[in-house]
Amino acid sequence: MTPTQLSRELRTGSGNFLEERRSVVALSLTAIGCMGLIAAYQMGLIRRLPDLPLPLMDADKVDASEEAYAHFQMGDAFIGLGSYAATMGLAAMGPKDRAEKQPWIPLALAAKATADAAQAAKLTYDQWAKHKAFCIWCLVAAAATFATVPLVMGEAAAAARHLAKRL
Repeated sequence: MTPTQLSRELRTGSGNFLEERRSVVALSLTAIGCMGLIAAYQMGLIRRLPDLPLPLMDADKVDASEEAYAHFQMGDAFIGLGSYAATMGLAAMGPKDRAEKQPWIPLALAAKATADAAQAAKLTYDQWAKHKAFCIWCLVAAAATFATVPLVMGEAAAAARHLAKRL
């Protein structure tokens, strides 16, 4: 497939899980927006994170915590930005028939989405367990992460079926 054909297919095609892949990209962009705002806070570009005026919401407390800076000597939002970019890359990679021709891509996307959802669940739990507070931006990103999992499973199952036929 030529780059021109791939461009047309990804932008205007339908079927073969393209709609689900587009939804994964949209959800990842939502999470990236949240991570971008948190990253701006974690680097001091903004002094406070916008928050919901509810008793359990305290994004500043969560995102300035020791845990938020515990890996790679940087705020965790930067790790999240890279992770969501990788998810988008896997969703965008390949033609619409990739489950048959490149089954490793949808299988890798499903594995990544599942691991990300497990990590999002842990981080959501940790917000309450360690800080007795929640970050609304983290919760939105986690919800986007959870919503990604069912979107990728159909294509992963199709890829697994095609791989099984080859064996």
